Parts: sequence; C-alpha cells; structure tokens
Amino acid sequence: MAIVTMRQLLEARVHFGHQTRRWNPKMRRFIFGERNDIYIIDLQQTLERIETAYAFVRDLVAGGGSVLFIGTKQQAQDPIAGFAEKCGMPYINERWLGGMLTNFETIHKRVQKMLELERLLEAGDFALMPKKEALLKSRELAKLQKNLNGIRHMTKRPQCVFIIDTKKEHIGVTEANKLGIPIVGIVDTNVDPDLITFPIPGNDDAIRANELMSKMIAEAVIEGRYIASKRNPGLVAPEKSDAEKAEFAANQATARTQAVAAQAEREARLAATKAPAADASVETPAESSPEA
Repeated sequence: MAIVTMRQLLEARVHFGHQTRRWNPKMRRFIFGERNDIYIIDLQQTLERIETAYAFVRDLVAGGGSVLFIGTKQQAQDPIAGFAEKCGMPYINERWLGGMLTNFETIHKRVQKMLELERLLEAGDFALMPKKEALLKSRELAKLQKNLNGIRHMTKRPQCVFIIDTKKEHIGVTEANKLGIPIVGIVDTNVDPDLITFPIPGNDDAIRANELMSKMIAEAVIEGRYIASKRNPGLVAPEKSDAEKAEFAANQATARTQAVAAQAEREARLAATKAPAADASVETPAESSPEA
C-alpha cells in the first residue's frame, strides 16, 4: 500500500514550486515543467523520494534512533509541533538558536534551567520572591519555554532531522551536515538539494503540503516504534495485576495527600511573611502619661 497517493499530493498542492525567476538550477532534475511562470514539481519523483525517506526514518526509529522536527516558518509551525508531539519526538518551531546541534551541551543546560524555573513556579516559590525578582524570573521562563519547549525531553543529539524549508533553516542544515546527521528535507524549487541527505521535492509554503509531509514522517516514527516493540517485547510495559494496580492507587493517594500538606505549609509560610508587613502598617497607640 502506498504511503501517500498522487491524488493526496495534488490535493495538498505539493506540485507547485516557486516563480520561474526564483529558482536554483540544481533543482532542474526535479522540475516537470512550468505554468503561468510557476514551476511544476515532478510528483513521480516526489513519491519515490517519500518512500525512501519513510523507510529510512522507520528503520532508524526501529533501531532506537530519534528524529528532530524543524520548521520555524509560520506555515510550518503548527504541523511540526502537532505531529512531533503525536509521535513523541522533539521539535523546534519558533526559532533556531545557533548551536542547537553543534553546541548541544550549552543548549541542554538552558533546558535544565527552564525545568528548574518551572519547578519553582509550581512550588509557589515565585510568590515568596521580591516582586521585581519574580517578574524577571517569569519573563526568563516565558522566553525559554517559547524557544526550548519542544526539546524539553531531548537529552542527546538526534540521529536524524526532518526540516521544512531548508533555505530558511540553513543554519540547522549547516550544523547537521557538520556533525554528519542525516537530513530529511522538503526541497522547493529555490533550494540546493545537494545539501540534503534525503531530499523530497515539494512545496514548502502551503500549509496542507506541510501537514501531509509532517504526517508522513510521524507515521514512519510510529511504525518504527511498533517494529521495535515487536523485536524487543521487554520494552513494552506488561499488564499490571490487580494487586499492583491497588498499590499504585494507594501510592498516588499518598502522594496527593503529601502534596496538599506541602501546599498548606507553603501558604502558611507566605501568610507569615505578609503578617509583619501588615502589623507595621498599623500605628501603635501611644501610652497615656500617669496622672499627677
């Protein structure tokens, strides 16, 4: 059964390239023709490249590898985030920070900083800080979440990257090539396909096209994990017995009770810090002088 059909590609407008005055001569081999000064991409080659890329990603994930989804342009942000989360892979859809691959150790430290700030916020420690400090911490957390939220669970460099619009994400392409990380990329008529390990000729500006391509890679990841679970049955969590389920429920109840107690303690501590300030604002009545 075909991964995607020619009809799906046509309906998603994958065959539309850029205007003829905006093209890269290296894409000539993927161009079927032109119409109204717009290049038409050869979808037969697109289908073949999709099958190759799909098989590569599936086998990579089946062997324990991971794929980083990348697409920061507006038309790609939602498909990249949605399908990466669906298949449980990391993603970048806001801004590519230089060194995300080549200087991953530093980026990982920033992720750990974000997680630490989130723990402080959940614990209510921001409320105990001076107002200005809490505001600065909140702003720092918001900025980190915007840029790094998609890679919060990525503890090492990915074994492959999937990129929409390789021209816009040229820094990511350069870093991946420098490290020898395979690239699966959507190549429109204005990019250099020779920089991409597994180029898939197609429209990278249409939202429906980006959704179709992201969905295809996500399905390859899901199938790869299914194959891995069949090869290594021990990786799949066994069904819990009734006793284990009861023990788990009891542990959950204990944890909830402890969380409630900790929250009450924090609120009491917060009230205690506010009490001296309230007492200071109340004027102490002057003692009356003794009568003669």
